[in-house]
Amino acid sequence: MKRLSHIGAGGRAQMVDVSAKPVSVRRAIASGKIRLQPETIDLINKNQIAKGDVLATARIAGIQAAKQTPQLIPLCHTLPLGNVTVDLVTAREGVEAKCTARTVAQTGVEMEALTGVAVALLTIYDMCKAVDKEMQISDIELLQKSKAEVE
Repeated sequence: MKRLSHIGAGGRAQMVDVSAKPVSVRRAIASGKIRLQPETIDLINKNQIAKGDVLATARIAGIQAAKQTPQLIPLCHTLPLGNVTVDLVTAREGVEAKCTARTVAQTGVEMEALTGVAVALLTIYDMCKAVDKEMQISDIELLQKSKAEVE
């Protein structure tokens, strides 16, 4: 039976010791979406939301959040992020978000990618809440993670 790596003796939460692990090239991709009313999507596309450029602001917020993940999630390791991208696409029913995080480290970047997506979507919610009372954030998930040897 597998055990949870963040649970130590006596059931105490603990940070996982990765110091003996080799450094690897790591990448994670997460996605999510926010359902919006058609009128809201139209306002976003025309850059007519009162708070400003929704997609540009959400993109920056997602990148910033990925960089702050260890301050938000207590047991996450601080990682030297080599790159974080947040892609936002308006669709018929809302906005789809994808965050890719890359590092060369001893542990993965899944939490950074997931945090980037979540905060990008929350930023869209915040910027559009005055005009759309029916928004729904959903389907935040890890799509892919990879690890490769450093060359």
